[in-house]
Amino acid sequence: MPISNKALSKDHDHDRDASQNIAKTKERVEQNDPADTTYSVFSKQQKVVIVCLISLAGFFSPFTAFVYFPALQSVSADLNVSLELMNITVTVYLIVQAIVPSVLGDLAKHLGRRPVYLFAFAVYTVASIGLALQRSYAALLVLRMLQSAGSSATIALAYAVISDIARPHEKGTYVGTSHIGFNTAPALGPVIGGLLADKVGWPWIFVFLAAFGGLVLLLLYICLYETARNVVGDGSIPAIGLNRSLYQTLRHGQAKSDEQRARFTIPSIVPSIKIIFHRNVFPVLLSNAIFYMMYSVVQATLAPLVQERYGLSPFEAGLCYLGYGVAGAVASITVGKITDRDYRLIARKVNITIDKKKGDDLLKFPLERARFRTMWLYIIFASTALLGYGWVIQNDVHLAATIVLQFIVGFAVTGVFNVCNTYVVDVFPEDSASASASVAFQ
Repeated sequence: MPISNKALSKDHDHDRDASQNIAKTKERVEQNDPADTTYSVFSKQQKVVIVCLISLAGFFSPFTAFVYFPALQSVSADLNVSLELMNITVTVYLIVQAIVPSVLGDLAKHLGRRPVYLFAFAVYTVASIGLALQRSYAALLVLRMLQSAGSSATIALAYAVISDIARPHEKGTYVGTSHIGFNTAPALGPVIGGLLADKVGWPWIFVFLAAFGGLVLLLLYICLYETARNVVGDGSIPAIGLNRSLYQTLRHGQAKSDEQRARFTIPSIVPSIKIIFHRNVFPVLLSNAIFYMMYSVVQATLAPLVQERYGLSPFEAGLCYLGYGVAGAVASITVGKITDRDYRLIARKVNITIDKKKGDDLLKFPLERARFRTMWLYIIFASTALLGYGWVIQNDVHLAATIVLQFIVGFAVTGVFNVCNTYVVDVFPEDSASASASVAFQ
């Protein structure tokens, strides 16, 4: 049984389950890693490559959802089905998006991050090719589910990778950088989708996604390092088989390792569900879910509202999403740095010297104080801006006011997401993939 699950099963016996989980994880990592002198042997340049790749991969889940919206009416007309049936394709996409990260996250815990990334993008690319060729509603429904399955795990895997390579005092910056793709995708999706649907037809949306997905699959195969600590330790254990990148093979040859290959196990959503109801995590995920609802409301209502109130075309309405995308990108970097600063400030207050080599012992660290230090600011800004957003649209105030308020909502909500998700992964470092996947159920 994974260590984090042991902590979960004793929830009623302990006041600090999260702390005990961290302690057990630390003990196991020290036993399994070939050396306990450093948290990760990956260089700064290697970490940059890894984070850029997982940020690009994380772009696909929201982008694939939003790029489809401008084409709904065109697809409905071509397939001769109602918009109500088309909306079902959106619903099933979201359902799969909620469930699959837990399954693939559990698989990544056993096999490593890299094989699951490659599998996910292979499924995604094949599904996108099928969507470009299909001309029936049934095929559209099934293939959109497969497409969602391929793209949806990328965010959970990104948190797992960050937990593998980043020490607690720098995790905020890495999480923020990895979220740039995720946060800009909802802005670019409607613009690109509307442009392709208008100019060359909706099937070319899926042609574009297939080509883009295939390119990223190739990049991951060539460049992505395996980071899972149960597979490569702190990065010093040679990866073998599919866990080894093509770049590593070409540069260093095939690895000769005495380590046993990771064994396939049937993945389960149970670890993620248990994490959801953990006493330290449930309130955080509930808060995150409320602000995700806020995010969804703004994104879903923006296009129809600005078209109705301001008389914009579908393409012009799509351009209005750019404000949120810019806010998400700016917040990803800014909030990450603020999160790391808060960590350092709290460490200084409680007289803890940050261990920049091995990483801090979170059992002895006031984690909640550090991670949630500035959370209240994001909550106030997001709530106030959302009220203003509704008021300016209701009263036909200038379009610029709508975009500015959307920018503020986007920045603040991104701050909430980054802080909450970073905390959840901190509490379950041994099972970071399942921990981050638990957020998808919101």
